Amino acid sequence: MKRRNFLRTAGLLALSAAAVPEKAIPFFQKDAALSGKSAAAFPEKPFPFSRKGLAMDFEPYPLELKHVFTVASYSRTATPGVQVRVGYEGLVGYGEASMPPYLGETVDSVVAFLSKVDLSRFSDPCALEEILAYVDAIGPGNNAAKAAVDIALHDLVGKLLGAPWWKIWGLDKKRAPLTTYTIGIDTPEQMKLKTREVEGRFRMLKVKVGLPGDRENIRAVRQVTSLPLAVDANQGWKDPAFALDMVHWLKEQGVVLVEQPLPKEDIDGMAWLAERSPLPIIADESVKRLDDVRRIAGACHGINIKLMKSTGMREAWKMLNLARALGLKVMVGCMTETSCAVSAAAQLSPAADYADLDGNLLIANDRFRGVLVEDGRLVLNDRPGLGLTRL
Repeated sequence: MKRRNFLRTAGLLALSAAAVPEKAIPFFQKDAALSGKSAAAFPEKPFPFSRKGLAMDFEPYPLELKHVFTVASYSRTATPGVQVRVGYEGLVGYGEASMPPYLGETVDSVVAFLSKVDLSRFSDPCALEEILAYVDAIGPGNNAAKAAVDIALHDLVGKLLGAPWWKIWGLDKKRAPLTTYTIGIDTPEQMKLKTREVEGRFRMLKVKVGLPGDRENIRAVRQVTSLPLAVDANQGWKDPAFALDMVHWLKEQGVVLVEQPLPKEDIDGMAWLAERSPLPIIADESVKRLDDVRRIAGACHGINIKLMKSTGMREAWKMLNLARALGLKVMVGCMTETSCAVSAAAQLSPAADYADLDGNLLIANDRFRGVLVEDGRLVLNDRPGLGLTRL
């Protein structure tokens, strides 16, 4: 059987391949986030399939947060986002870019980058290495924009092959780890309230730290839960000696790991701290792409891989395997994202030590249903690609 016909029979039977004009159109009728209504209130528009090869369209979609989200360097009530679709012969793959402030990307920069991407030059969506090398070469940076294309392509290819990516990678979905749920910096009373809101749903929490009130806030959380805690300083501590003192105190409070305690450029300080720390030190902002993994290896105990930093699933998988070869622990994390990007990251989770995949749970306007959390553990489904259902 020819490859083209095999791909058809593997994944295309469920959808029509009716031709529509090639001109790109916004694929949701109205911006649900700006309207105050749920995403489900606005049905998806038909995809503009190309007669030549792959086609892509995209549209801004800001994500509304359920609570004000505060970390050491900023607060926000929404996160800019761009939703992407890639289509081929009747099947559509979904992707997204999420742009928290520290990434340095904006809706305008992502849209400008995506406008330069011409996927119609490719006739085989399974040629991921070739396609993504082309996308990466369009311009430096733009990691979230590149991730959006990568995620959509992986969703599409998984649908063509009729399998989820955890299975394509040879992983066991039953080995998916617990995920943390993030409690942003707030007043002690509000942090108690946020913690109580998720009581019984998770078995590990992540608490944001990095400001002068850290100890008071940790004590407040401890008044309402005895769950293990991870903490994330988001580069908020500047002095390694102070960070070491905090880590020793946090261990006494039942904290089990510390994420990005020092500025991302302070590799020597991170190495000094990691050598003395009684808790695992996980690098986040210090690690974006594959080349960063070897550079940071001697300065931490593990790395946090996020698709918006890594340019997507393909490079994230390479980073995970290199980290393992270097003896590093691996956390799979996310930004504030819909279930599209969170489910994409979750495909790697059975190979990780830790997961922080709660970004979809922090927003009020998710457009998808994908990976679930049951008793604090990630539950991957058997649907092909990213395992998404459009709401």
